[in-house]
Amino acid sequence: MTIVGRLAAEPELTATSTGREMVKYAVGTSYGPRDNQKTSWFRVASFDEAGPRRDLLLGLGKGTLLYVEGDATMRQYDDNEGRKQSALSIVQRNIEILKRPEPRPDAMSEGL
Repeated sequence: MTIVGRLAAEPELTATSTGREMVKYAVGTSYGPRDNQKTSWFRVASFDEAGPRRDLLLGLGKGTLLYVEGDATMRQYDDNEGRKQSALSIVQRNIEILKRPEPRPDAMSEGL
């Protein structure tokens, strides 16, 4: 599966129940006309153990435009009200940074 979208928040370093490290993050893809856009959200997991991609991912911020390739997995679960739900996740194989967000002028320091 291939998606192009924006990072929803800073990636998070976690571990599986077996102790394997992974980086989790969410990517939003928008579609439809500009005045009525919809967004689909994808959960992504990267298992690049202590490699350069892991370090690269952990340095990215919200809004970064990404190209992600990976294997799609569907998970079934019961929500808090007992209803059956499903969630699509991607196990990342490849990632490319397409564009970092522009810094906001109000986020820059005033100078020395």
